[in-house]
Amino acid sequence: MKVKAMTFWDFFWLMVWTYLFIAYLVILFQIIKDIFSDSERTGWSKALWVILLVIVPILGSLAYLIAHGRSMALRQAARSDVAKEDVDDYVRRAAGSSPAEEISRAKTLMDDGTITAGEFAAIKERALRQ
Repeated sequence: MKVKAMTFWDFFWLMVWTYLFIAYLVILFQIIKDIFSDSERTGWSKALWVILLVIVPILGSLAYLIAHGRSMALRQAARSDVAKEDVDDYVRRAAGSSPAEEISRAKTLMDDGTITAGEFAAIKERALRQ
C-alpha cells in the first residue's frame, strides 16, 4: 500500500476546513446556550430548535440567527452588564468602603493638614468615578 505525501495545498485546505469547522462549533454552542438561557421561550420551542439543529445543522443555525439574532445579542449584552455590575459590587465590598466613606476619610485628613486641598479634590474625584 502506497501512502500519498501531503502537498502544500492539501495542508492548506485541511487548515481552512479545520478553521471553518471550529468556527461552526463555536456558533453552534452559542446558539444552544442562547436557546436554553431564554426564559421567555417554551420548552417545546427549545426542543424544536435543538431538533432542527441536529437534523439540519447549518440550515438550522442560519435560520436561528436570522430569526433570533437581534434578541440573542440583546440577551448577551444584558448578561454582560449584570456580570460587570456583580464584579463592580464585589470590588466595592472587598475594598470595604463606599465613595462617601473615602471622601469622609479624605476630608478628615485634609482638616488635620495631612493632605492638601488639591489632593482632597483628586481623592474625591476618584471616589466619585467608582
